[in-house]
Amino acid sequence: MLLLNSFDGTNTILSPESSGAESLVSTAVLWVVLLAEVLAAILISIGIVLTLVKLVRILRQPNFEGYEKARLTLARFLALALEFQLAADVLATAVAPSWTQIGKLGAIAVIRTALNYFLAREIKEEEKTTSGAAPTGSEA
Repeated sequence: MLLLNSFDGTNTILSPESSGAESLVSTAVLWVVLLAEVLAAILISIGIVLTLVKLVRILRQPNFEGYEKARLTLARFLALALEFQLAADVLATAVAPSWTQIGKLGAIAVIRTALNYFLAREIKEEEKTTSGAAPTGSEA
């Protein structure tokens, strides 16, 4: 339908702005940005709830084993949420960006990428530690 509206009566192609395509794409991108931000918030919320449940279970035990697994749960959800947030920022800047928006995106991308890198590294190290630990048994 939009393609048909791109031609006027003289068979000349209209610009994206005059045909309404630019506005349509901008609106669609803004909805996708909102969806990505909402998904990131939901992921963080789920991570917080699951981590709190694990922490309550850990606090009931006298030896506090499992603390690192609770931290890893939250870290995984935070890392995934950071990916959605970065995607939302990239999309928001993709529609008619100004130099200020591009600069802000660059700073945000560097910060979020660094956070995600260190979270992923910590998750990997903790997984090695928790999976490589020898079980304590009655080997005396």
